[in-house]
Amino acid sequence: MRIAIAYTNPTGGPLVDADGHVAGNDAGATLVRRLLRVFPGARLIGPRAQDCEGFEVVPLTGIDPERTVVINMGVVDSTELWRTLARQTPEPHVMNFLWQAVTHWRHPVERSALALSCALFPTFANSERTAFEAREVMRQLTVAPLAERAVLAWVNLGIRLEHVQPRRRVDVPVVLYPAIYLSERKQPRLFMDVVERVHARTPIRVEMRLHESHLVSEPAMRLSQNDWAWVGPLTASRESYWEALSRTTAFLATATEESYGLEYVEALVAGAVGVFPDRPWARAILPARYPYLYTDAAQAEALLLRAVTDPARCRAELDACVGGDFQGWLRARHDDDLFEKAIAERVVEWFGA
Repeated sequence: MRIAIAYTNPTGGPLVDADGHVAGNDAGATLVRRLLRVFPGARLIGPRAQDCEGFEVVPLTGIDPERTVVINMGVVDSTELWRTLARQTPEPHVMNFLWQAVTHWRHPVERSALALSCALFPTFANSERTAFEAREVMRQLTVAPLAERAVLAWVNLGIRLEHVQPRRRVDVPVVLYPAIYLSERKQPRLFMDVVERVHARTPIRVEMRLHESHLVSEPAMRLSQNDWAWVGPLTASRESYWEALSRTTAFLATATEESYGLEYVEALVAGAVGVFPDRPWARAILPARYPYLYTDAAQAEALLLRAVTDPARCRAELDACVGGDFQGWLRARHDDDLFEKAIAERVVEWFGA
């Protein structure tokens, strides 16, 4: 069996760049690169055949459906994908990779399509929380016989721990906006309101690295007018990304919902102090006694102020909340080796590939 990955760039841009690499630095593109690494020889499904750097792009009609497992990252499209492949073979091999929160799909038609897809095709979720949400939407929007027979597995995505760099000293504390989009779900205005109040009390430098489609948005322009804030494009490479994290003092998470929270875990492992909303998605990736959870903007301000004025003490409190080694706790639970092993095992279990 061969592996083919079905993925659509959410920005509408190309799948690969001019140099033959997977285009983009968002979570979806990063996961495509991971899958290509996990499954050597895997191909990426695209509009036309193309030889790329270490992999091939092929149209859906160009694969052998009897000898190929299609890992579909566009879960709501799996039934349509299956019907296309079924023109060539009676039993196409399709599995879902559910890497976004179920709340990402809001329209009733999309949510129903998602529920049906998860009920019909083996589904691998990016976290326990996402898997639970998938079970719930199947229970609510499909018939019991389908929901009860659903095949579902999960593991935390994790990060590549070898990328982490030693901490770097900064003269002015750096506060990171821990996302690349300014969508409503991320609540960027709450972020900006809090950091503006913190800056009024102590010197900080705010950094916001955004996808190019959000650089000229009103919130980005508003923040960039401050001489203590830097708003710019994504880093050019993973190395420069981790270098930037190594000098980040703290970050303020404001999202209402996340399926996993890859950017937050990366920043935590890099040594930044994370201030999180007290929401289920945040508690799912943090230890039970994590001390920097807020319920309103005033509490967020107070916690972020502590993080930037005394980060050493905050890191000591993080160690104490897990009994001694917060970094060790994170590394044991968010290592991408666990993800790679788990998804490879599920493909073998479900398809013998």
